[in-house]
Amino acid sequence: MATIKITQRAKVLANGEYPIFLRITKDRKTKFISLKLSCDLSQWNETKSEFRKNHTNYKQMNSALTDIRNRAEKIITDYLAKGEDLALDEFEGLFLNFKGAKKVSVKEFWDEHIGDLNKSGRTGNAKFYKFSKNSFFKFLKDKNVYFKDITPTLLSKYEVYLRANNNIDSGVSAKMRAIRALYNDAINKGCASKEHYPFTEYKISKLKESSNKRALSIEDVYKVINLNTTEHPELIDSRNYFVFSYYARGMNFNDMMRLRWENIVDDKIIYVRSKTKARFIIKTLEPVQQILDYYKNQKRATKYVFPIILKEDSTPMELEYRKERTIKKYNKDLKAIATICKIDGKITSYVARHSFATNLKQSGVSTDIISEAMGHQNLTITQVYLKELENDVIDSAMETLLQKVTK
Repeated sequence: MATIKITQRAKVLANGEYPIFLRITKDRKTKFISLKLSCDLSQWNETKSEFRKNHTNYKQMNSALTDIRNRAEKIITDYLAKGEDLALDEFEGLFLNFKGAKKVSVKEFWDEHIGDLNKSGRTGNAKFYKFSKNSFFKFLKDKNVYFKDITPTLLSKYEVYLRANNNIDSGVSAKMRAIRALYNDAINKGCASKEHYPFTEYKISKLKESSNKRALSIEDVYKVINLNTTEHPELIDSRNYFVFSYYARGMNFNDMMRLRWENIVDDKIIYVRSKTKARFIIKTLEPVQQILDYYKNQKRATKYVFPIILKEDSTPMELEYRKERTIKKYNKDLKAIATICKIDGKITSYVARHSFATNLKQSGVSTDIISEAMGHQNLTITQVYLKELENDVIDSAMETLLQKVTK
């Protein structure tokens, strides 16, 4: 059972006084919670845990201590009455955010998190968290749970459930990372305990997260560049998006759609990547300049380079809708382009970025430079992009070696 005591600690403050803390002890573990109070050593009665009469306003101060003690005891007794375990971190969160010791369920916290993302305009993230929440509670059959109920065993069972429903490693990993991020946020807000943290035992890193990223060879990229748009005018925009992304250091679609004419300065593209907030200054190569000229001549009402965002005052939800709708058409068009150009395999909106990285690598450019060019926060991310390429190169080399041996 947890016990509490209000105590004065022996560490002197800058004002020469000594701080007053609430101490909670459980299972021989102790946590001190600052009460933002202090006094001289002579003004504190440690035995009675109260201020002495020589302290100014000692009656009011001791009355406040009684309220604090009652608050702490109520949290403990509420848990005892329910037969539930109370961790020290959980107590601290409830004590500092005291509302009758009401617990927040995972679903309540998750919904609030989604609402905050929508309010801040991060609608894409909000949609992902909603999708992850629906998956998790479908597994739980809508059972109401609290964060301490999310155990390593529960996560392992959820993983089995996901795999039984055709989720691969990357899909399982994404959903687990959503739960982990939510759990960390709950700990920071005092709604969950570090002592119950399940991800110390359940390792997301065990999931291989094979990216299966598709990259086009330089030869196939040239096929896309040289697509006869006179014969296929309906594919002009999608062809341009692909070529622009490729020659603009693999600029992703989210940044492309938000690119404004003010970002084009002389022969440079200057913009801040939305994902990492890194600032890019990219030289405008000839294929890119041709695309810019093409859209400049359209003289549209908006100040956006590409005809994706159709009005200046679009809401975050409208932007997300336009993004999804355009990417859907873009991917459909890329499939048609691959067929016309006789390119094997599936091409999606990510392929231009992957192709930029892998073709630089094949050209002998170091991973460090590729990482900087793509704006990756560390080399590990770049290495993930390039890993499958290296496997392909090794396989090709082995085939060549085999041919030499068998001749």
